[in-house]
Amino acid sequence: QVQLVESGGGLVQAGDSLRVSCSASGRAFSNYNMGWFRQAPGKEREFVAGISWSGRSTLFADSVKGRFTISRDNAKNTVYLQMNSLKPEDTAVYYCAADSAGWSRPYAEYGYEYWGRGTQVTVSS
Repeated sequence: QVQLVESGGGLVQAGDSLRVSCSASGRAFSNYNMGWFRQAPGKEREFVAGISWSGRSTLFADSVKGRFTISRDNAKNTVYLQMNSLKPEDTAVYYCAADSAGWSRPYAEYGYEYWGRGTQVTVSS
């Protein structure tokens, strides 16, 4: 089992950058494929980005490609989401999630077993 805690959210202006982090504790972090999801008010939670356990494979939603990057530091048990050129529509609670089952459904919520509580990102226009 792994426990996940997000941090780094906040209020920024459109065009700014922000990095959110997800720290993991518990079983070996390097065993887990990781994902970032977000949920805006009144909307369903959606996939944002994912990274394989080794860091060699990354995935992004079309809406963030070219603006967001995902990385991980297995020595620090942390995964990062670097968000550049932020837009008001990026406003949401950002959640990190962990999967130890082969990452067969990386874009889906049900593809991940463990979740953090989220961090709020607000982008003003």
